[in-house]
Amino acid sequence: MRTSKRIEQLPPYLFVEISRKIAAKRARGDDVISLAIGDPDLPTPRHILDRLHKAAEVSANHRYPETDGLPELRRAIARWYQRRFDVVLDPDTEVLPLIGSKEGIGHIALCFIDPGDVALVPDPAYPVYAIGTMFAGGESYPLPLTDENGFLPDLDHVPESVLRRAKLLWLNYPNNPTAAVADLPFFQRAVEFARRHDLAILHDGPYSEVAFDGYRPVSFLQAAGAKDVGLEFHSLSKTYNMTGWRIGMAVGNARLINALMRVKSNLDSGIPQAIQEMAIAALDGSQDCIEEHNKVYQRRRDRLCAVLQEMGLRVRPPKASLYIWARLPDGYKSGDFAARLLEEANVVVTPGRGYGPAGEGYIRLSITTPDEQVDEALRRLQAWIGKQGLKR
Repeated sequence: MRTSKRIEQLPPYLFVEISRKIAAKRARGDDVISLAIGDPDLPTPRHILDRLHKAAEVSANHRYPETDGLPELRRAIARWYQRRFDVVLDPDTEVLPLIGSKEGIGHIALCFIDPGDVALVPDPAYPVYAIGTMFAGGESYPLPLTDENGFLPDLDHVPESVLRRAKLLWLNYPNNPTAAVADLPFFQRAVEFARRHDLAILHDGPYSEVAFDGYRPVSFLQAAGAKDVGLEFHSLSKTYNMTGWRIGMAVGNARLINALMRVKSNLDSGIPQAIQEMAIAALDGSQDCIEEHNKVYQRRRDRLCAVLQEMGLRVRPPKASLYIWARLPDGYKSGDFAARLLEEANVVVTPGRGYGPAGEGYIRLSITTPDEQVDEALRRLQAWIGKQGLKR
């Protein structure tokens, strides 16, 4: 049997490889602590789970759902966007529930990209932006995110020859993996750029509610004219600790939403309705849990940043997201550094190179590990520092 060329070209998914390495170490009896994957360890709030328990008893929820979701869920999403960002959405044409935002992000390239087309993709970035483009037969043009440019793409220096073939511009703030944030003037410039070059903007914004020190991230859709040129992906995973329930949404331009819905209707059967009811409870219920969760994450952020700086890594405490992006001392490669931490300290971090060439020289750490494991990881890192003499 022969597989397709796209499968042969497909690199291993970064976190699958990390999980395999962890499993192999643990199978040998090693006590491995992972600071690699952004999967909230805090439980889904009780009032959301209570709604699931009740919805599971309703026989109508045992049948196929509709691709475009329950009307009640679409209205709840629209209400949440208006309360949080003062963005008005038509729940019938500008809102599409997703089986987790990753599903929509992976499928959206099929709506726009033909062989030979280009997507403008940040580097470093969540790998699915480029992988979805590849599946659709397109090419990714990297937009380097560097410390010098605040980890924002330099849109003014994309070659005209690339822009003539480009269909999409991917953005993601608060950012994964760099934890950088973007302000409304940046999004406004992006909208104007998209208009000039006939591009669709796809903004991935699942970390907007994970923020610290009083900072409140903005939505891309708050920029004037944003709905004319793009849409935003969001998720309940990080906001309400619902990664395992797989529910998110795309919102924005009605034409783009309709295109994605048409693709989805041919590839999946929608979100289980009991889980949709959970989402309604999350979006319409008390939001106090968000602040409670963020206090836990901020405490972990502060402790990790202090030790990383002690190790000689350059770190800025992030304003938002679940990640710390740490620059290694000169001369270290991210893959080698991460491998040594795993082998010598049984602590897992993500090598920056896994997010693209511009991620080389960095590691990413997640703040979603339970407190007692964070404490133990910090002890191991400090002991490892003493052996290595890593200070700058």
